[in-house]
Amino acid sequence: MSALSIKGLTKSFGPAEVICGVDLDVVENEVHAVIGPNGAGKSTFFNLLSGAFAPTSGEIYLHGDKINGLSPDKIQQRGLSRSFQVSNVFGNLSVFENLRCACFKQAHAGYVFWRPAARVREANRRAEEVLEMIGLQALRDVPAGALPYASQRALEIGMTIACDAKVVLLDEPTAGMSNTETTQAINLIRQVAEGRTLMIVEHDMGVVFELADRISVLVYGKIIATGTPEEIRNDPRVKEAYLGEEAA
Repeated sequence: MSALSIKGLTKSFGPAEVICGVDLDVVENEVHAVIGPNGAGKSTFFNLLSGAFAPTSGEIYLHGDKINGLSPDKIQQRGLSRSFQVSNVFGNLSVFENLRCACFKQAHAGYVFWRPAARVREANRRAEEVLEMIGLQALRDVPAGALPYASQRALEIGMTIACDAKVVLLDEPTAGMSNTETTQAINLIRQVAEGRTLMIVEHDMGVVFELADRISVLVYGKIIATGTPEEIRNDPRVKEAYLGEEAA
């Protein structure tokens, strides 16, 4: 069964068509990477899937239900969540408080302003669970804005999954990381992938080939190839359009 099914998706900004008739099925519980050169339309594609942009035409189905035209919060409630290229955390709140904020909606406490946050038991329980998963227990009470960059990215991934989303979009999760930090991020993403469907936009080909079950190559708003890492590595169209010597 497809977790995400995308049919004839287009997005235009004035006369410029950025996404040009994309058709794609993302299989349940797979890690699906989207790669392509700068300006290929990858971020726009993720913005369409998560509801930040409305498609010009085409349809998006999440577990069989049409979601295009819904707001990002409604799409998240239906089980799709995303991270961003730039860390998107509450800098003045602690690591734990950031995670708890991300859990409120799932705990049905999003608009109960008069109840102390510490008394929302389900949100606290889920935040503790995610805190352990992302390995930031030792930094629990540290303001998120004071975290090292890699820890901020780990926190953002934690916030993305805290609402128990079954489909998760990760936008360049290892960008700007050292080799050691990238290895740690890969291990975390593998944990996150258990029982979930992941879509990843990533420029590091080592990360892509290590994590992805399947890869789609987006060039000038069109998917020119979809396949296993080995198929993509050996596809002459991909070598010509994007990978070049890295595919060798």
